[in-house]
Amino acid sequence: MSRTARVERVTTETKVLVELGLDGTGRAEIGTGVGFYDHMLNQIARHGGFDLTVRTVGDLEIDAHHTIEDTSIALGAALAEALGDKAGIRRYGSATIPMDEVLARASVDLSGRAYVVHDEPALPPYIGPVYPTSMTRHIWESFGQAARMTLHVEVLRAARPGGHPDAHHVVEAQFKAVARALREAVSIDPRAAGAVPSTKGAL
Repeated sequence: MSRTARVERVTTETKVLVELGLDGTGRAEIGTGVGFYDHMLNQIARHGGFDLTVRTVGDLEIDAHHTIEDTSIALGAALAEALGDKAGIRRYGSATIPMDEVLARASVDLSGRAYVVHDEPALPPYIGPVYPTSMTRHIWESFGQAARMTLHVEVLRAARPGGHPDAHHVVEAQFKAVARALREAVSIDPRAAGAVPSTKGAL
């Protein structure tokens, strides 16, 4: 069974194509026009073990908000589609990831119920020329809602004592943690014998 998806999302603000393969090698072809966001989506592919193609054309002449939001929605929809009925998956995943001075944790439940909790420290307003740090929370909310999953992302440590957080490290550690948590959650559990991992019989 091929666990893949292709999602196109077209609005008056953006045109998004996402192709996702859950059982991949971490191959990524990413282009959104927002360099730092491309870098983060590459983390999802590489550390999640997913094959991921993202092509987004958005209204960057306004700002990066619509481009990032709609891409996150399409990625979440692709994850939900690729998972199908979720038979045989582990369902739950968690990862705690260090990145130099930063420590981030992500926990995932592919429950079919959208609920997102995000906790990070205050950061400078931008990473690079066009990525607003306020969008990180919105990425997880948009992604989690579209994927219909419960997602908790927490920054446990952001800086050395008395120091200021490095925004790049804080955000990148989150993406790597989410990727590793998803890698575990979507993986096939050989002990499940193909059953849906819920006493309800459906997710």
